Amino acid sequence: MTLQELLVEEIKDLYHAEKQLIKALPKMAKAATHEDLREAFESHLEETREQVTRLEEVFAALDEKVKAKTCEGMAGIIEEGNQLMQEDAEASVMDAGLIAAAQRVEHYEIGSYGTCVAWARLLGLTEVANLLDQTLEEEKAADEKLSAIAESEINQAAANEGREENEDEEEETERGGSSSGRTMSRASGNGRGNRRQSSTTNRPRAKAADRRKR
Repeated sequence: MTLQELLVEEIKDLYHAEKQLIKALPKMAKAATHEDLREAFESHLEETREQVTRLEEVFAALDEKVKAKTCEGMAGIIEEGNQLMQEDAEASVMDAGLIAAAQRVEHYEIGSYGTCVAWARLLGLTEVANLLDQTLEEEKAADEKLSAIAESEINQAAANEGREENEDEEEETERGGSSSGRTMSRASGNGRGNRRQSSTTNRPRAKAADRRKR
């Protein structure tokens, strides 16, 4: 296999990856609750469709038939995202998880497109390199946008949810401990009363025994 043949295989892999994303992004947008995040997913969906068209131009520039090769890497990342969306999580926690899932997608694509751009340049395939580099820059921008959305509000809101849950659990534990303490105190008091009553009851019996001895 030559480097150009390897490049073609990678482009087939990317083509399938982008096709999978076109199906996954609407689900992620629907699951998102933060308006900026939902808009980011919807915007990237349109961008992804353009990237698919751009890859078809790459195939033409390489004089290759448009063909996809199953991208197991992207399939795995998308499946993890699908599992996340089945979880019962607070809105901000779900949004934070969706950003993490989307950034795994972006990092995968940045690595793949970056490699293909470098190979195309080495092979003197300027048109191919330029087309792929355009998509590479879009993926980098998408990743930075997701980071900005996460850092502006969502991550902090998700962290606050965790603290509120812990505080509620601590308060519940404290209430339970106080109630238990009061119950034990009452039980202890009853025990002392019983001992006093028992001691008082025994005194007449002791005196009667002394009289019999005399």
